[in-house]
Amino acid sequence: MTHITRTPEKLPEKRIDLDRRNFLIGSTAAGLAFGYVAHGISEALAAPAKFAPTAWYSIAPDGKVTVMVGKAEMGQHVSSTMAQIVAEELEADWRTMNIELVGNDPKYNDPVLGALITGGSWSTRMNFDAMSRAGAAGRLTLIEAGAAMMGVPASECRASNGQVIHGKTGKKVSYAKIVADGKASKVWTPDELKALKLKTPDQYVLVGQSVPQLDIPPKTNGTAKYGIDAMAPGMLYGKPVVPPVRYGAKVTAVDDQAAKKVPGFVKAVTLDDKTGTTSGWVVAVANSYPAAKQAAEALKISYDKGPYANVSDQTLIDEAKRLQQSAESGQLFVKNGDAAGAIGGAAKVLEGEYFTSIDIHAPLEPMNATAYEKDGVWHVHTGNQFASRTGGIAAAALGVDPKTVVLHQYFLGGGFGRRLDADMVIPAVLAAKSIGKPVKLIYAREDDMAMDFTRPLTYQKVKAGLDANGNLVGFAHDVVSAWPTARWGIPEFLTPAVDKKGPLDSFTVNGADFWYTVPNHQVRAILNELAQKATPSGQLRSVAPGWTFWAVESMMDELAHAAGKDPVDFRLALLDGAGDNKVGAKKLANALRTAVGRSGYGAVSLPKNSGIGIACVSAQERATATWTACAAQVEVDPKTGEFQVKRLTLAMDLGTVVNPDGVKAQIEGSTLWGMSLALFEKAPLDKGALQVSNFNDYTPLRMSQMPDLDISIIANNDPPSGCGEPAVTVVAPAIANAIYNAVGARVRSLPITAEAVKAAMKT
Repeated sequence: MTHITRTPEKLPEKRIDLDRRNFLIGSTAAGLAFGYVAHGISEALAAPAKFAPTAWYSIAPDGKVTVMVGKAEMGQHVSSTMAQIVAEELEADWRTMNIELVGNDPKYNDPVLGALITGGSWSTRMNFDAMSRAGAAGRLTLIEAGAAMMGVPASECRASNGQVIHGKTGKKVSYAKIVADGKASKVWTPDELKALKLKTPDQYVLVGQSVPQLDIPPKTNGTAKYGIDAMAPGMLYGKPVVPPVRYGAKVTAVDDQAAKKVPGFVKAVTLDDKTGTTSGWVVAVANSYPAAKQAAEALKISYDKGPYANVSDQTLIDEAKRLQQSAESGQLFVKNGDAAGAIGGAAKVLEGEYFTSIDIHAPLEPMNATAYEKDGVWHVHTGNQFASRTGGIAAAALGVDPKTVVLHQYFLGGGFGRRLDADMVIPAVLAAKSIGKPVKLIYAREDDMAMDFTRPLTYQKVKAGLDANGNLVGFAHDVVSAWPTARWGIPEFLTPAVDKKGPLDSFTVNGADFWYTVPNHQVRAILNELAQKATPSGQLRSVAPGWTFWAVESMMDELAHAAGKDPVDFRLALLDGAGDNKVGAKKLANALRTAVGRSGYGAVSLPKNSGIGIACVSAQERATATWTACAAQVEVDPKTGEFQVKRLTLAMDLGTVVNPDGVKAQIEGSTLWGMSLALFEKAPLDKGALQVSNFNDYTPLRMSQMPDLDISIIANNDPPSGCGEPAVTVVAPAIANAIYNAVGARVRSLPITAEAVKAAMKT
């Protein structure tokens, strides 16, 4: 069940400061340069008969509005959201709205991030203003043109449902007629757009309505095109042969004699990847994918497994603990007061070690890319989340000018951060270059699982102190992991350390800078270099808050119990809104009260060995926070440690809700994703390789394990915020806290297993 609560009060806005992630097309990073040359992309804007007041959409003579979407559409309906925002200010008829996905043309860069990138639950929040202004510009231009056509003053006209209407006479002229007659042609400058006055929330007609999602019809009638559907004349197929370790291997010999017996086999291409994204890869190329797959299996490849062939989970944990114990390790992300001094003088001190496993993305559409060169321009067809970087990676692998690489964007059959990386384009472009023909490269499921850019294994040490009255006086938090964003080599994506020891990857510690008021608070980000090299990590849905809130919200519960206080009351006292926490803490407290109230926490009688646990989070960055709380109800078998999650109660404050149905779906999906990560998902590392190959040995949440869901959407007039990731981060600590309340077992490692619960009960 879903409940939408509207709180109309307008809270002060907090400026979004994302300068560290703004990067300019043309800047270099790790030897890569991002560029673009227009070759047939965005044909919707090419016809002169169309009206395009900004780059973001055009209106055809038949009245159809095509919105150019610079965001990856991977099932979250972001393309429809962008169109809905435009249509609101444009006063368009929703039935005329269409979407077109764009490639790597920088004119479609995210207006805040300065790049074509989809992630972080940023899209709606960071594009709402720009898309609104684009729509308003079109409306005003069409009103002026329509008024002139009717011979009436524009000041007496309004727009509604794709028409310009004269208020006094009731005369109407459609947008289609205005555009067909060529009466609208103004292109708005950035300064003009900035000066526009937008609607107030009480004037919204489409925003806040569950209009039909534009991407659903093509996905259900078979016309939607995914990367794996791309075709090119004379195209061959490539199937990678991946090495026996995740990274560091070298190919020493390739015997293709058996592969040559496969009908249709063309060539085995050993990759020389100048970007360092892959190592030890060979691509079998043939005239069909079955033939390429058969040839790949027939190749006999010898390897030097490299320096990480003996690395395991325990190796990474041991190294993480060694680093954490050194005072010289890492950089400070947060330093408020004197955490060490406050903890040293505390009446009661608690320590906890928290672990999260390596996890993989496993989207249903296999990684794929189709590449070819034509007239000096390289074309890459794929679905990806970071078009700016993907084009640059392809260029660097080929050794060509980035301006000669054009990326063609498609629907994504799942992303979740996996397609922020561009590894799939490298074997495609290098195989195409080697053979001189178009190549469609497709990973097998086993290839993607073995070579995923994973959520990193993390080790966190938390130490906190309470005074004699049970008040939290100090909190010290060390986070040790690989640094996925640093691996990209884009300096603008890193954050200066507060101790001025150099940049750090804030995407490994975001969330640790929580909204609780603690007078002495320190967070240290520590790079595990061994993990960075042996297990190149990426961004998995929710990124750092998926592990930082695991530690923070588990420790908050431990502190509450140690202080003899109710965990809800303990949190609410810390969410007092002091200092920099003024707005966020109050909103988070409201979400917590909502979830607690709906869950029956403290008010209902539960069966024996059952408990309700709570957690509240802000994910992702403080500047782009979404206020989320969860109450989890579990039932535990104390004899075996087996447990069931019976119910998850979520409350999320999203500000302006563009499409309630879409938001509901996102929260449901992210809640269940969080439960899956909390209880089931793990990709063990042994002898340098991930020990998963398919869904038989990597088992996410199944439908039979679904809990009851109760979701409350808190809507108000604040700017919209992201809803795709926050629930991922709140579920695991809520479940762990519920298990403790049920049987007194404190589990500090993800995923939570029956064996871990039983062992914790004994201690």
